[in-house]
Amino acid sequence: MNTAYKCVKITLLVFWCVLTAQAQSNFSSKVIGVGVVVADLERSLDFYVKGIGMVKTGNFTINEDFGKRSGLTDGVATNVTILKLENSPEATDWKLMSFGSKAAHPKPKKIQDDTGMQYITIQVKALQPIIDRLTQMKVPFLGSTPTPLNDKAHFVFVQDPDGNFIELIGPLN
Repeated sequence: MNTAYKCVKITLLVFWCVLTAQAQSNFSSKVIGVGVVVADLERSLDFYVKGIGMVKTGNFTINEDFGKRSGLTDGVATNVTILKLENSPEATDWKLMSFGSKAAHPKPKKIQDDTGMQYITIQVKALQPIIDRLTQMKVPFLGSTPTPLNDKAHFVFVQDPDGNFIELIGPLN
C-alpha cells in the first residue's frame, strides 16, 4: 500500500469520525430530566430522600396557562420538586409532581406487567445503609434481596409508593 493511499484512507477516516461526532453531539446536556407523577408527593419525597438518599435541589411551578399552552396539562397547575442523587449539574433531575389522584392503572408486581419506563438503576457506593433505611420505613424488598451479582456487587429491587421499580446496585458496605 503506497503512502498516498494511506494518507487518503486516514483522511477519510478522520473526516468520518468528525461527522459522526458532530451528529451525536446535538444535545446541550448529558442529563435526562425525568418527570414522575405521584399520587402523594410527601410520601414519595420520604421514600426518595429518606429511603434512597436523594437530595432536594430545587422546585418550580407549572402554572395553568403554561400547562395548557405547552400541552403538559389541561390547564392544571402543579408544583414540581427536583431531586438528584447529588447536588451537581451533571446529575439527573428526578422531578416529582402530584395532581392528587391515584394511578388509572393497577400497580405492577413485575416489570413485565406494563409497557413504558418500568425501572431505574441507581449505582451506589454501599447498599447496606439504604437497605437499613428502607427496612426501617417498611418498604418491601422484591425477590431474594440483596442478590449477589459478582464478588463486589449486589442487587436490590424495590418499588416506590406508586409502583415504579428501583434497582440498586453496589457493594453491601
